[in-house]
Amino acid sequence: MKNIIYQIAEGVVVDKRPDTVGKQGDTDTLVSNVTDIINAVIGVLGLVCVVVMIIGGVNYMISSGDAGKVKKAKDTILYGLIGLVVCVLAFALVNWVIGSILGQ
Repeated sequence: MKNIIYQIAEGVVVDKRPDTVGKQGDTDTLVSNVTDIINAVIGVLGLVCVVVMIIGGVNYMISSGDAGKVKKAKDTILYGLIGLVVCVLAFALVNWVIGSILGQ
């Protein structure tokens, strides 16, 4: 499996400078770039979850005791927390899979 991924990665070389073409670093550069992009996307999604939780907290504070608004605010905080947990687990899982398959 590892060899198949390396062969695919060698066909899609990101760094085409003359001094680096055909070297083993090309595959490492591709893997590093893909990992960085995935981690950045997961990081942005985690930030969105935190913002959702903050909005839920503000809505909770300004609900002025209305049961419907309080429930909606608590649900918003809960959904933001669930999203944040999913982002953290996705980050850990992606990095573990990439590290175990490609041996980095």
